[in-house]
Amino acid sequence: MTDYSTEEQQILSYLRESAARGEQYFRSKNIAKALDLSAKQVGVRLPHLAEKTEDIDIEKWGRARSTTWKVTLS
Repeated sequence: MTDYSTEEQQILSYLRESAARGEQYFRSKNIAKALDLSAKQVGVRLPHLAEKTEDIDIEKWGRARSTTWKVTLS
């Protein structure tokens, strides 16, 4: 994971752990709150992480008041 920034590593670790427990849908603001980041920091990184990661699938799922992301382990 050397190609990832510290924040990206935090986000990926959080998503992996949560997806392993069965959670699949996330909002940037909830991830941010859990990791003490801003929703913007998370929201900007998720599309990039979706392209860079191979062991986790991150898909933009829906947009209401905030974007929902569907996360599954590959």
